[in-house]
Amino acid sequence: MNFACFVLPIDLSNSIHFIIKDYSQMDHIIIERADKKYIDSIAEFQIKMAMETEQMQLDRDTVQKGVRRMFDEPERGFYMVARNDLDELVGSLLILKEWSDWRNADVWWIHSVYIVPGMRGKGIFTNLYERIKEMASQEKVKGLRLYVDKQNFHAQKIYHKLGMTNQHYEMFEMMLL
Repeated sequence: MNFACFVLPIDLSNSIHFIIKDYSQMDHIIIERADKKYIDSIAEFQIKMAMETEQMQLDRDTVQKGVRRMFDEPERGFYMVARNDLDELVGSLLILKEWSDWRNADVWWIHSVYIVPGMRGKGIFTNLYERIKEMASQEKVKGLRLYVDKQNFHAQKIYHKLGMTNQHYEMFEMMLL
């Protein structure tokens, strides 16, 4: 697939705009902090991601309440979205804030990354990530972290290419019902 990505900063305090061009389409993509009007779309992305990555059927009402709660409790974190000129979301992710007593500052966790299938491989996550790095720097955040499925080699390659490493920690979990 041939494409070019041009980043056109418009107002870095609010959003970043870029153009995706492949030979069949031209899309103007806007990267910005999400607002409540995107709750349903973000929830739908999470439902699709759970099915795609874990073959798990999530309860729509629970997910919508969970997404809404993040907007109601912004001290927990926030969503970032990528949208086109028609105000259709083509991607989103969640930033969760973790306090680090070692650093006396926040570390941001990147969660719930979803890019619509037809827009994957076109630099949308990379541009979301670059915008998050800018925001984190402005807010004196000390680090960015994420976790990825051990079998998701494509995503791991992208994260390495962006300068992230997986040399420091292993993740363990126990989900409580």
